[in-house]
Amino acid sequence: MSSSRRAKGATGPVLETRQLNRALLERQMLLRRSNVSVLEAIRQLVAIQSQAPNPPYFALWTRLENFQQEQLSALITERQVVRIALMRSTIHLVSASDCLEMRPLLQPVLEKGMVSTYGKMLQNTDLEAIIEAGRTLVEEQPRTFNELGNLLALQWPNVEQSALSAVIRTFVPLVQIPPRGVWGLSGQATHTSAEAWLGLSLANSPSLEEMLLRYLGAYGPATIKDMQIWSGLSKLRETVEQLRPRLRTFSDEKGNELFDLPDAPLPPADTIAPPRFLSEFDNMLLSYSDRSRILDEKYKPLVFTINGIIRSTFLIDGFVRGTWKIEQKKDSAALIIQSFEKLSPADHDALVEEGYKLLTFAAGDSLTHDIQFNPL
Repeated sequence: MSSSRRAKGATGPVLETRQLNRALLERQMLLRRSNVSVLEAIRQLVAIQSQAPNPPYFALWTRLENFQQEQLSALITERQVVRIALMRSTIHLVSASDCLEMRPLLQPVLEKGMVSTYGKMLQNTDLEAIIEAGRTLVEEQPRTFNELGNLLALQWPNVEQSALSAVIRTFVPLVQIPPRGVWGLSGQATHTSAEAWLGLSLANSPSLEEMLLRYLGAYGPATIKDMQIWSGLSKLRETVEQLRPRLRTFSDEKGNELFDLPDAPLPPADTIAPPRFLSEFDNMLLSYSDRSRILDEKYKPLVFTINGIIRSTFLIDGFVRGTWKIEQKKDSAALIIQSFEKLSPADHDALVEEGYKLLTFAAGDSLTHDIQFNPL
């Protein structure tokens, strides 16, 4: 499972990149599709990055057996999962219970982001009064950020409207309500408080230790810096040191100390990994300081765009080897694949087979399906 070699200055057996890759794929349900429920899968992944409405559907399709869009749409409309700003102050799809537990833990992340962008605009303002007024407005009826900013500006005309909205997003746990996030429906993101939407209060004493243990269950083995990148939180060393007696440790090939759950799976490095299509913004690409276990650094500019989009990618032998998109016309749907390197005939054929399954899922009503490979 792991090499007996040790990295200089670090503790524990050395895990090579392919071993870390296979551990990640196993925990992310990407070595084989899982039969767990959709809600359990979301919990197992801790949360699914969801800046756009549809990526979570593709994220679940590639991980679950026989996943259908209506399964997730129902969970959203039934308030069992919600869309809310969490890790890295970005929108995630998360179970209702995890929303209530995790949102308080990640409050410092949202505050840091707000201060960085709007701190100067909010100097000498009564934040508590803005927060109280904003909560009243979104609990009175769901609001878009534009509407919220306009209404708050009636009371605070000298403050930038976007800054006023940011205060509410930061200090009131806002969830995006349906139809936002429901497959096949569209509309602006409208918000109310998590407490109003779920009829429950945020956790009074949430456990940071428990959240980090769950991260390791979904992404480990990992360094402290990885945990900080994933969450957006800083200064986690003290918490991890408190957890150390409950964890096992390894080293990566660069000598960094890795932490892991004692019973988490570590498949052999030569475990077969089938081709998989990942959604936009897949958390696996955003949850490590060192992404080399899944993405070669030379390909990062082809995946991470200058305007903040993380492109949809595909895995060959467990590693990102290209991007994809679907173009739909009136009666046809085409899967456009851009490979970063030449694929072997076997990998090409396996990717095409998986690609037609993807088209059936995403565009089953189209009369014709086509797969096109574009050169770099």
